[in-house]
Amino acid sequence: METFRIADLPPQKRPREKLLAHSAEFLTDRELLAAILGRGTRKESVIALVQRLVANYGMKGLASERHASRLAKHAGISPLKACQIVAAFELGRRFLTIDAWSRDGLITSPDDAWRVLKEMGALKKEQLRGLYLNTRNRVIHEEIISVGTVNLNLIHPREVFYPAVQYLASSVILAHNHPSGDTSPSDEDIKVTAELKEAAKIMGIELTDHLIIAHDAYTSMKERGLL
Repeated sequence: METFRIADLPPQKRPREKLLAHSAEFLTDRELLAAILGRGTRKESVIALVQRLVANYGMKGLASERHASRLAKHAGISPLKACQIVAAFELGRRFLTIDAWSRDGLITSPDDAWRVLKEMGALKKEQLRGLYLNTRNRVIHEEIISVGTVNLNLIHPREVFYPAVQYLASSVILAHNHPSGDTSPSDEDIKVTAELKEAAKIMGIELTDHLIIAHDAYTSMKERGLL
């Protein structure tokens, strides 16, 4: 059982006290998340909780998650803490004055897509994500489509392409991670990708690529001639 408590830290190193004493940029991402959550649980401190969340979900994954109930289920946290996280990041999105994607979201190659998604290689749980691009090949939305054991056979095309309709995307790049470290596409990966490509054609949306990410490497199914 986790016995370390936030109160064991010197006051100047506690996330909320540090935030009160300094401006927000002096805190790391994890410290900011700990400041939002405030406290942990009976089994783990808020510091340990944040470390587990980032290890399993990824900071970008947490920031992109819009469903508090799903986050609570897959991250193993209370609905209250899930609501705190989702609400905080949603406020940030709504009041952001500079669109980060307009500056660095141009995708011209599989390597560009991998640079956006490479944190997936460090995740301990499988995820399926989608990058949704406009006609100028800039990312306008990133969606976590599935979390947990990703069985592509169970992924319905509507889950993949609904965000494309919602955000008026013209193309989609899919990516899922293999925690095993092997980036080789399975027979299932190949089959389901082909089916999704056909569904995309019907909808008038291009399925540009499907990346398989593991650690610091990836495989592009387009480059392999599998898409």
